[in-house]
Amino acid sequence: MATTGMPDAGRVDMRVGRYRWVICGLLFAATAINYVDRQMIGVLKPTISAELGWNETTYADIVFWFQVAYAVGYLSFGKIVDALGARIGYSIAFVIWTLGHTLCGLITGPFKLFGTMMTPAMQFNGARFVLGVGESGNFPAGLKAVSEWFPARERALATGVFNAGSNIGAIITPLIVPAITLAYGWRMAFISTGVFSLVWLVAWIAIYRRPREQPRLSATELAYIESDPADPPQKIGWLKLLGYRETWAYALGKFLIDPIWWLFLFWTPDFLAKTYHLDLKNFGPPLVAIYLISDIGSVAGGWSSSTLMKRGYSANAARKITMLVCAFLVMPIFFAQYAASVWLAVGIVGLATAAHQAFSANLYTIPSDMFPRAAVGSVIGIGGTVGAIGGMGMAKFTGYILQTTHSYTLIFAVAGSVYLIAIGVVHLLSPKLARVEVPV
Repeated sequence: MATTGMPDAGRVDMRVGRYRWVICGLLFAATAINYVDRQMIGVLKPTISAELGWNETTYADIVFWFQVAYAVGYLSFGKIVDALGARIGYSIAFVIWTLGHTLCGLITGPFKLFGTMMTPAMQFNGARFVLGVGESGNFPAGLKAVSEWFPARERALATGVFNAGSNIGAIITPLIVPAITLAYGWRMAFISTGVFSLVWLVAWIAIYRRPREQPRLSATELAYIESDPADPPQKIGWLKLLGYRETWAYALGKFLIDPIWWLFLFWTPDFLAKTYHLDLKNFGPPLVAIYLISDIGSVAGGWSSSTLMKRGYSANAARKITMLVCAFLVMPIFFAQYAASVWLAVGIVGLATAAHQAFSANLYTIPSDMFPRAAVGSVIGIGGTVGAIGGMGMAKFTGYILQTTHSYTLIFAVAGSVYLIAIGVVHLLSPKLARVEVPV
């Protein structure tokens, strides 16, 4: 392919400025916090299950209700972010999810509420429901901010960088949560991490503005950010968006791959504990290794398609080539359960999670490739809702299979196969990732 003659990212930054990467850093930090709050239930599952007497179905139900809220909230926050902007929309989401996370630390013994006996499991369902509503705003707001602050040729890289925060959160969790839990109990682990995370909210409100409203941004960098053709001014409603094949290319891709990420996030500690007899004191290093590998995948996935575009490939070719390679890299996950050592299993799971993150970074970028900025948040919301619905089904499926077979065989078989189906669906519904022409 012929090259475009486009300068590399480092030279562009030196010439036009780098303030947009400060914004990306804030998104990275928020996503890390989001995943600390999200993953803690998985890390603490053995501890809380032993204290409260949970079985696999009880835990699956708690994951299920988180995802119900995530599905409803994702769709709502897509619209909220489009209406209020990333600054206010993100702030609202952050406050809600921090409240839900902190409530997990206030779980008590059974008590009556309006004549209903509220068991600890039901209290967890409620707290995680609030958490799910708030956390559903993370990616619609983050991707909206990326679409405002980055030109199209850098969006996959920026998305990959801030999405890497999810892996940092997943790395931090097994490092700090066991220590807090062993010293002060699992309830204090929820409360302390929730209170500490409020520092981010102060920084976000103080720093974030749209590019034209940010006085610290140079005129040269503003021109670079706005170098893409202007979007049409009209808004696009949800119902109209549902009529586009391009919306469903993204949404069905999310429906297929999001449940697998939830599986990795919520059940990997359980898999390691049951298969290799690890516990709260010693499964930290394997989990850290898995998510360090995932972090590399997230950035590499964005870098790959951005580099291909700089070499003259279309967005369509760059995104799909990267996603196809990732789909093949997930497939060995089926053999993780047969690995002779915990570190071989860690390598296999880490490869799968890295490939997922690389695949996801490109899938997340597709709405901004195809839709005007005014609709990006809503399309992301629709896709997130559909993905969460898939996650709800996966939670119930995983709980049932583990409760009845005590084996990950069928679960990992599904996980290893759906990415090829996902890239096929995306290509079938949007062969060229063409821009959507919205009738006036």
